[in-house]
Amino acid sequence: MKKRSLAALAVTVLGMVFVFAVVYAAQQAADEITMNSKVYDKHKKALVTLTHKKHNVDYKISCTDCHHVFKDGKNIWKEGDEVQKCDACHSESKAPTGKDAPKLSKKEKIARYHYSAIHENCVGCHKDLKKAGKPTGPTACKQCHPQKPS
Repeated sequence: MKKRSLAALAVTVLGMVFVFAVVYAAQQAADEITMNSKVYDKHKKALVTLTHKKHNVDYKISCTDCHHVFKDGKNIWKEGDEVQKCDACHSESKAPTGKDAPKLSKKEKIARYHYSAIHENCVGCHKDLKKAGKPTGPTACKQCHPQKPS
C-alpha cells in the first residue's frame, strides 16, 4: 500500500512539474518576433522582425512600453499577464483616407487601426530617442522594411 501511495505521489509531483514547465515555456517570448498580422489582405512591404531580447534586455525597454491593456486610461497590464497580438485590439488595418473618410483623431486611429498603433509605438519610440540624441532603431520605412514581400 505504501509503495502504491508513494508511486501515486511521485506521478502527481512529476505531472505538476511538467505542467508548470509547459506554462513557463509558453510565457517566454521568442527572441525574434515577425510583425505579421491577419488584418491585412496583403502586405505591401516586407514584414518587420523585432528582436525581443535586444529591446527588453539590451536596451532595457520595459515590457509595458509595448504591451498594454488600458482600463480607465491606465495601462493595467503587468509582466506575467497574457500577451496578445496587437491585432487582438487594433483590429482594422489602416485608417481610411480621402475626402469622404471620417475625421479621426490620432488617438482614435491608434486605438482602432493596426497600422497606426504599430507605427506610433515602434517608429514613435525610435523618433523620440533620436530627438533626445540617444541611440535608436530605424525611423524610415526602408530601414524597417528593407525589401518587398516575396
